[in-house]
Amino acid sequence: MRTEGFKRSLAIAALIFCGAQAAAQERQITLGAAPELAESGLLKHMLPRFSLKNSIRVAVALPDAEGVDMLLIARPAEGGGKAAFSGGGTTYVLIEADTSAAERAEYRAKFADWLLSDTGLNTVLAFQPAAGEAYTAPMVEAVVAEATVFDGDAEEGARLSLTLCGRCHVIGEINRMDGLGSTPSFAVLRTFGDWEERFMAFYALKPHPAFTQVADITEPFDATRPSPIAPVEMTLEDLDAILAFVSAIAPADLGAPIQHQ
Repeated sequence: MRTEGFKRSLAIAALIFCGAQAAAQERQITLGAAPELAESGLLKHMLPRFSLKNSIRVAVALPDAEGVDMLLIARPAEGGGKAAFSGGGTTYVLIEADTSAAERAEYRAKFADWLLSDTGLNTVLAFQPAAGEAYTAPMVEAVVAEATVFDGDAEEGARLSLTLCGRCHVIGEINRMDGLGSTPSFAVLRTFGDWEERFMAFYALKPHPAFTQVADITEPFDATRPSPIAPVEMTLEDLDAILAFVSAIAPADLGAPIQHQ
């Protein structure tokens, strides 16, 4: 009886082992990696660390192999993918390749989250290749912001600015001594990073709503609370012209920030 019980225990243990082994094999993704990453030893360094933390095995294959779940390759010329790290002047990106394998979607997501996190990047940065330079954080391509082009009549905008805004703001040399000291000049406003938004929506920013009317945009003044001063009345075309004028004004030179000791 004891022998039969022992055999039964062994059988159960074998079943448990086989089940665990099968489960472990199922928790796997295949990474199509650039050959140079394997040759440098980076993959042997980082993949076991991911597997240890997440209990997901990562098999490595060439990028063009069948059944690849994700690609870790040099950034394609046409772009795409998420930048993971750089090395040798090349930025390597992570791309989800086989999205049809829905049962492995969770594992793909975990690998992407890990590699693109600070933990994943620090793991890559900690690797010292036997030859060549160490890997670095992904190179960021400079994005040059295109300047907004305003198609209003700048000359008309200069006239309107003086007529409508010059009672409070210094527009330029033409009314340098006439603005209110508590209001910034147009040149100072041009130093603000959001100057375009400020001018485009000025009629909604205090104190302007109390005395500004833009045709087809603002509500009429409350009959019981008329404008406290002669109202500023304009159209959106007038605003376009003012924006075109202001965009050509050089931002004021405010000098270096004051240094406190």
